[in-house]
Amino acid sequence: MGVTLACGVLITAVSIGQNSDSSDKNTKSIKSEVAKGPYVALGDSYTSGPKIPPQTSTPAGCDRSGRNYPALVAKGLGLKTADFRDVSCSGATISDLTTPQSTSNGTNPAQLSALTTDTRLVTLGIGGNDIGFSSMITKCVGTGTLFKLAERITDITDKAPCEEKYTSGGTDKVAQKIRTAGDHLAQALNEIQRRAPEARVYVVGYPSILPAKGTRCGRGLPIAPGDVTFLRQKQQQLNTMLGERARAAGATYVDTFTPSAGHDACSPAATRWIEPLKPSSPAAMVHPNERGEQGMASAVLSTVKS
Repeated sequence: MGVTLACGVLITAVSIGQNSDSSDKNTKSIKSEVAKGPYVALGDSYTSGPKIPPQTSTPAGCDRSGRNYPALVAKGLGLKTADFRDVSCSGATISDLTTPQSTSNGTNPAQLSALTTDTRLVTLGIGGNDIGFSSMITKCVGTGTLFKLAERITDITDKAPCEEKYTSGGTDKVAQKIRTAGDHLAQALNEIQRRAPEARVYVVGYPSILPAKGTRCGRGLPIAPGDVTFLRQKQQQLNTMLGERARAAGATYVDTFTPSAGHDACSPAATRWIEPLKPSSPAAMVHPNERGEQGMASAVLSTVKS
Protein backbone atom coordinates (compact mmCIF):
# COMPACT_ATOMS: atom_id res chain seq x y z
CA MET A 1 0.00 0.00 0.00
CA GLY A 2 -0.07 0.51 -0.38
CA VAL A 3 -2.01 6.79 0.70
CA THR A 4 0.45 12.72 3.02
CA LEU A 5 1.80 17.02 1.10
CA ALA A 6 3.40 20.43 1.98
CA CYS A 7 3.65 23.92 0.54
CA GLY A 8 6.03 26.66 1.60
CA VAL A 9 5.58 28.67 4.77
CA LEU A 10 5.49 32.38 4.10
CA ILE A 11 6.98 35.12 6.22
CA THR A 12 6.54 38.57 4.71
CA ALA A 13 7.97 41.77 6.09
CA VAL A 14 5.54 44.64 5.74
CA SER A 15 7.17 47.97 5.00
CA ILE A 16 6.42 50.95 7.23
CA GLY A 17 3.74 53.12 5.74
CA GLN A 18 2.34 50.33 3.49
CA ASN A 19 -1.44 50.09 3.69
CA SER A 20 -3.14 46.77 4.57
CA ASP A 21 -4.53 46.24 1.06
CA SER A 22 -1.07 46.47 -0.48
CA SER A 23 0.31 44.15 2.19
CA ASP A 24 -2.34 41.53 1.47
CA LYS A 25 -1.62 41.65 -2.27
CA ASN A 26 2.12 41.24 -1.71
CA THR A 27 1.56 38.38 0.73
CA LYS A 28 -0.67 36.50 -1.71
CA SER A 29 1.79 37.03 -4.54
CA ILE A 30 4.80 35.76 -2.58
CA LYS A 31 2.80 32.89 -1.09
CA SER A 32 1.74 31.77 -4.55
CA GLU A 33 5.35 31.79 -5.74
CA VAL A 34 6.66 29.84 -2.74
CA ALA A 35 3.86 27.27 -3.09
CA LYS A 36 5.43 25.96 -6.31
CA GLY A 37 8.32 24.15 -4.67
CA PRO A 38 10.85 22.67 -4.41
CA TYR A 39 8.49 19.72 -3.89
CA VAL A 40 9.38 16.33 -2.38
CA ALA A 41 6.91 13.41 -2.52
CA LEU A 42 7.18 10.70 0.13
CA GLY A 43 5.14 7.54 0.52
CA ASP A 44 4.31 3.93 -0.25
CA SER A 45 2.84 2.14 -3.28
CA TYR A 46 -0.41 4.14 -3.24
CA THR A 47 1.84 7.11 -3.91
CA SER A 48 4.36 5.48 -6.25
CA GLY A 49 1.78 3.89 -8.60
CA PRO A 50 3.07 0.35 -9.33
CA LYS A 51 2.48 -0.98 -12.87
CA ILE A 52 1.03 2.32 -14.10
CA PRO A 53 3.09 3.28 -17.16
CA PRO A 54 5.58 4.74 -17.53
CA GLN A 55 7.58 3.23 -14.68
CA THR A 56 10.47 5.54 -13.86
CA SER A 57 13.46 6.13 -11.61
CA THR A 58 15.58 3.78 -9.56
CA PRO A 59 15.56 1.37 -7.93
CA ALA A 60 13.01 -0.38 -10.12
CA GLY A 61 11.64 -2.11 -7.04
CA CYS A 62 10.05 1.15 -5.91
CA ASP A 63 7.56 0.96 -8.81
CA ARG A 64 7.30 4.71 -9.37
CA SER A 65 5.04 5.83 -12.18
CA GLY A 66 5.50 8.98 -14.21
CA ARG A 67 1.73 9.41 -13.89
CA ASN A 68 1.29 8.95 -10.17
CA TYR A 69 -0.32 11.69 -8.12
CA PRO A 70 2.96 13.43 -7.15
CA ALA A 71 3.90 13.75 -10.84
CA LEU A 72 0.44 15.11 -11.63
CA VAL A 73 0.61 17.54 -8.70
CA ALA A 74 4.01 18.79 -9.87
CA LYS A 75 2.59 19.29 -13.35
CA GLY A 76 -0.48 21.03 -11.99
CA LEU A 77 1.74 23.45 -10.07
CA GLY A 78 3.87 24.11 -13.13
CA LEU A 79 7.05 22.90 -11.44
CA LYS A 80 10.34 22.57 -13.25
CA THR A 81 11.96 19.12 -13.24
CA ALA A 82 14.70 20.37 -10.92
CA ASP A 83 12.09 21.44 -8.36
CA PHE A 84 10.40 18.03 -8.02
CA ARG A 85 11.65 14.82 -6.39
CA ASP A 86 9.53 11.70 -5.99
CA VAL A 87 11.15 9.23 -3.58
CA SER A 88 8.03 7.17 -2.82
CA CYS A 89 8.57 3.42 -2.83
CA SER A 90 6.32 0.39 -3.01
CA GLY A 91 6.21 -1.49 0.29
CA ALA A 92 7.44 1.47 2.34
CA THR A 93 6.61 1.75 6.02
CA ILE A 94 7.06 4.75 8.27
CA SER A 95 10.49 3.46 9.33
CA ASP A 96 11.63 3.65 5.68
CA LEU A 97 11.32 7.41 5.88
CA THR A 98 14.45 7.49 8.03
CA THR A 99 16.28 4.27 7.08
CA PRO A 100 17.19 2.75 3.67
CA GLN A 101 14.62 0.37 2.21
CA SER A 102 15.68 -2.81 0.43
CA THR A 103 13.68 -3.77 -2.65
CA SER A 104 13.89 -6.67 -5.10
CA ASN A 105 15.86 -4.44 -7.46
CA GLY A 106 18.11 -2.44 -5.20
CA THR A 107 18.04 -0.22 -2.15
CA ASN A 108 16.04 2.97 -1.83
CA PRO A 109 17.75 5.62 0.34
CA ALA A 110 15.89 6.85 3.41
CA GLN A 111 13.11 8.96 1.95
CA LEU A 112 13.69 11.92 4.23
CA SER A 113 17.22 12.26 2.85
CA ALA A 114 15.57 14.03 -0.11
CA LEU A 115 14.52 16.93 2.13
CA THR A 116 16.57 20.10 2.48
CA THR A 117 16.09 23.48 4.06
CA ASP A 118 15.07 24.71 0.59
CA THR A 119 12.10 22.30 0.39
CA ARG A 120 8.81 24.16 0.37
CA LEU A 121 6.24 21.45 -0.37
CA VAL A 122 6.03 17.90 1.01
CA THR A 123 3.37 15.25 0.45
CA LEU A 124 3.33 12.10 2.55
CA GLY A 125 1.15 9.06 1.86
CA ILE A 126 2.05 6.24 4.24
CA GLY A 127 0.76 3.98 7.02
CA GLY A 128 -1.04 1.16 5.20
CA ASN A 129 1.95 -1.18 5.30
CA ASP A 130 2.51 -0.43 8.97
CA ILE A 131 -0.82 -2.04 9.82
CA GLY A 132 -0.45 -4.78 7.19
CA PHE A 133 -3.56 -3.74 5.27
CA SER A 134 -2.61 -5.58 2.07
CA SER A 135 -2.02 -8.83 3.93
CA MET A 136 -5.32 -8.32 5.73
CA ILE A 137 -7.16 -8.13 2.41
CA THR A 138 -5.32 -11.23 1.16
CA LYS A 139 -6.25 -13.18 4.27
CA CYS A 140 -9.85 -11.98 4.15
CA VAL A 141 -10.10 -13.02 0.48
CA GLY A 142 -8.91 -16.51 1.40
CA THR A 143 -11.22 -16.71 4.39
CA GLY A 144 -14.14 -15.35 2.41
CA THR A 145 -13.65 -17.80 -0.45
CA LEU A 146 -13.54 -20.79 1.89
CA PHE A 147 -16.44 -19.42 3.92
CA LYS A 148 -18.67 -19.04 0.89
CA LEU A 149 -17.83 -22.49 -0.38
CA ALA A 150 -18.38 -24.11 2.99
CA GLU A 151 -21.53 -22.28 3.94
CA ARG A 152 -22.88 -21.81 0.43
CA ILE A 153 -23.95 -18.38 1.51
CA THR A 154 -25.45 -15.63 -0.58
CA ASP A 155 -24.39 -12.02 -0.37
CA ILE A 156 -27.09 -11.13 2.12
CA THR A 157 -25.19 -12.39 5.18
CA ASP A 158 -23.39 -10.04 7.51
CA LYS A 159 -21.07 -12.68 8.95
CA ALA A 160 -17.42 -11.68 9.16
CA PRO A 161 -15.14 -14.72 9.62
CA CYS A 162 -11.99 -12.70 8.96
CA GLU A 163 -12.92 -10.03 11.52
CA GLU A 164 -13.28 -12.74 14.13
CA LYS A 165 -9.62 -13.66 13.67
CA TYR A 166 -8.43 -10.07 14.07
CA THR A 167 -10.57 -9.43 17.15
CA SER A 168 -10.28 -12.78 18.91
CA GLY A 169 -9.98 -12.67 22.67
CA GLY A 170 -11.65 -9.29 22.80
CA THR A 171 -8.54 -7.52 21.46
CA ASP A 172 -8.69 -5.49 18.27
CA LYS A 173 -5.23 -6.22 16.87
CA VAL A 174 -5.66 -3.84 13.94
CA ALA A 175 -6.63 -0.93 16.19
CA GLN A 176 -3.48 -1.55 18.20
CA LYS A 177 -1.34 -1.39 15.05
CA ILE A 178 -3.02 1.85 14.01
CA ARG A 179 -2.19 3.43 17.37
CA THR A 180 1.43 2.31 17.13
CA ALA A 181 1.68 3.63 13.57
CA GLY A 182 0.30 6.94 14.82
CA ASP A 183 3.10 7.26 17.36
CA HIS A 184 5.70 6.53 14.69
CA LEU A 185 4.09 8.98 12.28
CA ALA A 186 4.20 11.75 14.87
CA GLN A 187 7.96 11.25 15.19
CA ALA A 188 8.39 11.23 11.41
CA LEU A 189 6.43 14.47 11.02
CA ASN A 190 8.63 16.12 13.63
CA GLU A 191 11.69 14.99 11.68
CA ILE A 192 10.25 16.39 8.45
CA GLN A 193 9.75 19.71 10.20
CA ARG A 194 13.34 19.63 11.45
CA ARG A 195 14.81 18.91 8.03
CA ALA A 196 12.53 21.19 6.03
CA PRO A 197 11.42 23.91 8.46
CA GLU A 198 10.02 26.17 5.73
CA ALA A 199 7.93 23.46 4.06
CA ARG A 200 4.20 22.99 4.17
CA VAL A 201 3.44 19.34 4.79
CA TYR A 202 0.39 17.51 3.44
CA VAL A 203 -0.48 14.05 4.74
CA VAL A 204 -2.45 12.26 2.04
CA GLY A 205 -5.08 9.75 3.15
CA TYR A 206 -6.05 6.55 1.35
CA PRO A 207 -8.90 6.45 -1.18
CA SER A 208 -11.88 4.15 -0.69
CA ILE A 209 -10.73 0.59 -1.39
CA LEU A 210 -13.98 -1.22 -0.57
CA PRO A 211 -17.64 -0.21 -0.89
CA ALA A 212 -20.00 0.69 1.92
CA LYS A 213 -21.93 -2.53 1.30
CA GLY A 214 -20.16 -5.84 0.78
CA THR A 215 -22.91 -7.12 -1.47
CA ARG A 216 -21.30 -5.25 -4.38
CA CYS A 217 -18.14 -7.36 -4.29
CA GLY A 218 -18.28 -10.54 -6.37
CA ARG A 219 -15.50 -12.64 -7.85
CA GLY A 220 -13.28 -9.60 -8.21
CA LEU A 221 -12.87 -9.51 -4.41
CA PRO A 222 -14.50 -12.60 -2.87
CA ILE A 223 -14.64 -11.27 0.67
CA ALA A 224 -17.51 -12.11 3.00
CA PRO A 225 -19.83 -9.05 3.08
CA GLY A 226 -19.36 -8.62 6.83
CA ASP A 227 -15.61 -8.53 6.36
CA VAL A 228 -15.93 -5.88 3.64
CA THR A 229 -17.56 -3.68 6.27
CA PHE A 230 -14.83 -4.57 8.79
CA LEU A 231 -11.99 -3.74 6.40
CA ARG A 232 -13.64 -0.49 5.31
CA GLN A 233 -14.01 0.55 8.96
CA LYS A 234 -10.33 -0.19 9.59
CA GLN A 235 -9.32 1.91 6.60
CA GLN A 236 -11.43 4.77 7.90
CA GLN A 237 -9.79 4.42 11.32
CA LEU A 238 -6.37 4.57 9.64
CA ASN A 239 -7.35 7.72 7.74
CA THR A 240 -8.73 9.27 10.94
CA MET A 241 -5.40 8.64 12.66
CA LEU A 242 -3.50 10.18 9.73
CA GLY A 243 -5.67 13.29 9.93
CA GLU A 244 -5.30 13.65 13.69
CA ARG A 245 -1.53 13.23 13.61
CA ALA A 246 -1.20 15.64 10.70
CA ARG A 247 -3.12 18.38 12.48
CA ALA A 248 -1.25 17.81 15.75
CA ALA A 249 2.05 18.33 13.90
CA GLY A 250 0.86 21.48 12.15
CA ALA A 251 0.50 19.70 8.80
CA THR A 252 -2.57 19.50 6.57
CA TYR A 253 -4.57 16.35 5.91
CA VAL A 254 -5.77 15.60 2.36
CA ASP A 255 -8.99 13.59 2.22
CA THR A 256 -9.03 11.27 -0.79
CA PHE A 257 -11.58 8.90 0.76
CA THR A 258 -14.59 11.18 0.24
CA PRO A 259 -14.00 12.00 -3.45
CA SER A 260 -13.33 8.31 -4.19
CA ALA A 261 -16.76 7.19 -2.97
CA GLY A 262 -18.31 4.90 -5.59
CA HIS A 263 -14.93 4.35 -7.27
CA ASP A 264 -13.74 1.45 -5.10
CA ALA A 265 -12.35 -1.89 -6.28
CA CYS A 266 -15.85 -3.36 -6.54
CA SER A 267 -17.08 -0.60 -8.87
CA PRO A 268 -17.43 -0.99 -12.66
CA ALA A 269 -14.13 -1.10 -14.55
CA ALA A 270 -14.89 2.15 -16.37
CA THR A 271 -15.24 4.20 -13.18
CA ARG A 272 -13.18 2.58 -10.44
CA TRP A 273 -10.04 4.13 -8.99
CA ILE A 274 -8.84 0.92 -7.35
CA GLU A 275 -8.28 -2.31 -9.25
CA PRO A 276 -9.54 -5.69 -7.90
CA LEU A 277 -7.55 -8.95 -7.76
CA LYS A 278 -7.49 -9.15 -11.56
CA PRO A 279 -6.85 -5.61 -12.81
CA SER A 280 -8.49 -4.54 -16.05
CA SER A 281 -6.26 -1.46 -16.26
CA PRO A 282 -2.48 -1.21 -15.79
CA ALA A 283 -2.07 -1.23 -12.00
CA ALA A 284 -1.15 -3.54 -9.17
CA MET A 285 -4.03 -5.52 -7.69
CA VAL A 286 -5.97 -3.66 -4.99
CA HIS A 287 -4.06 -0.47 -5.86
CA PRO A 288 -4.95 2.77 -7.64
CA ASN A 289 -5.05 2.80 -11.43
CA GLU A 290 -4.24 5.93 -13.42
CA ARG A 291 -7.77 7.23 -12.86
CA GLY A 292 -7.26 6.80 -9.13
CA GLU A 293 -3.94 8.64 -9.16
CA GLN A 294 -5.60 11.46 -11.09
CA GLY A 295 -8.37 11.61 -8.49
CA MET A 296 -5.87 11.74 -5.67
CA ALA A 297 -3.89 14.45 -7.46
CA SER A 298 -7.04 16.53 -7.82
CA ALA A 299 -7.69 16.25 -4.08
CA VAL A 300 -4.13 17.27 -3.28
CA LEU A 301 -4.11 20.22 -5.68
CA SER A 302 -7.45 21.43 -4.39
CA THR A 303 -6.11 21.39 -0.83
CA VAL A 304 -2.78 22.98 -1.69
CA LYS A 305 -4.42 25.80 -3.60
CA SER A 306 -7.19 26.45 -1.06
